[in-house]
Amino acid sequence: MATFPPAPSGLVDGKAHRFVVRAYFEDTDLSGVVYHANYLRWFERARSDFVRLLGIDQRAVNEAGEGAFAVTELTIRYAAPARLDDAVRIETTCEELGAASCRMHQVARHEDGRLLSEARLRIGFVSPEGRPRRMPAAWRAAFATIMPEGI
Repeated sequence: MATFPPAPSGLVDGKAHRFVVRAYFEDTDLSGVVYHANYLRWFERARSDFVRLLGIDQRAVNEAGEGAFAVTELTIRYAAPARLDDAVRIETTCEELGAASCRMHQVARHEDGRLLSEARLRIGFVSPEGRPRRMPAAWRAAFATIMPEGI
């Protein structure tokens, strides 16, 4: 039986997570430009892998009925288009950590360094009923390891 390499998950580099995606045909519109909503998908993939690399098992906590992360705020800015076959680097950092939420900043850059898009968002831990809930202590401790100094 053939073995497969592990799925790419980016890497934690100091206080940031770096993740690379490629713009495929399915990501573009008729003109070959990446459709704006695909940045949200790419940012979500990068955030999910960042959290996974921190040792946070979202699936287990959700299946245990404790809750899940949800995006509760989002602001996005588009600066330049990515095009078919471009490599796009996503960098994710945490800017603020609360008892039930974390504010994050995500930047998408073209492989040549040009800014494509950036987003600021808050992910909140919510109960199965959708109410804010303190995130597990181990999760807060994991996030604390990548918070900027002085925060």
